[in-house]
Amino acid sequence: MSHVFQLGAGSGGMAVLDLIARDPAVTRVTLIEPDVYAAHNVHRHLFPPAAVGRLKADLATEWLRALRPDLQVTALASDITDPTRQAEFAALAAECDVGVCAADNEAAKFAFDALMRTTGKPWTLGEVLSGGIGGWVHRFVPSGACYGCVASHLKREVTEQPAGPPPDYSNPNGTQPETTIPAGKASIATVAGLHALVTLGEIASRPAIDFTSMLFSLQTVTGVFDAPFRAHRMKVPRSPTCLTCGNAKPLPAGDALDAALADALGRLGAN
Repeated sequence: MSHVFQLGAGSGGMAVLDLIARDPAVTRVTLIEPDVYAAHNVHRHLFPPAAVGRLKADLATEWLRALRPDLQVTALASDITDPTRQAEFAALAAECDVGVCAADNEAAKFAFDALMRTTGKPWTLGEVLSGGIGGWVHRFVPSGACYGCVASHLKREVTEQPAGPPPDYSNPNGTQPETTIPAGKASIATVAGLHALVTLGEIASRPAIDFTSMLFSLQTVTGVFDAPFRAHRMKVPRSPTCLTCGNAKPLPAGDALDAALADALGRLGAN
């Protein structure tokens, strides 16, 4: 009897949620998803064209209840980084057994990581690479590397997010460079399947997975992947100099959590 706390119901998030929710061990789902279903999402998403213009949170709720009438579903059309709702989100995280992140922007990933670490809950993250050439699946446990450790290990740069909604990486007309090469549904589904398997393994308390992060190639790309369908697994240690978890002080909550997150993002982006 497991409670899944998920962030994101986009094309990838909904695909992994659909797979996880089919497992009878999952009896409760809490979802946070602020976005509206747009026309350019249709050919990658599970939702039908007729649903364009509606909140993804509402559509996800209907999908899950049709799939599993017995499933307890709560969906919030909220921004995970909203400083006024951190106490509410922390309470939801404290009630879950495992977290699932399918967000497509760094601020949301750091915010979700902070919630999971504050409440001492494991969580997983799936990421599809630009163009659908492959994807990442990460697994985080309270005593292990946090998302900040992994981002630093992978040498990811974090820059200040512009005002307004986060970028939609499935939109080929978007302003971000990555959006010019959207991933296809087959690539999204493949990474979502791997993400779901790792998450369900956590729910079932199977033997510990021997990686923190797995990069799975889907195409041969010169200078990036020398062969398709190859897994690259790595163990990322917890870094004593990590800006997120590298000190022994208790993790902040509420307004202090929002301030600490903003500070960590700013310092990481400056490196």
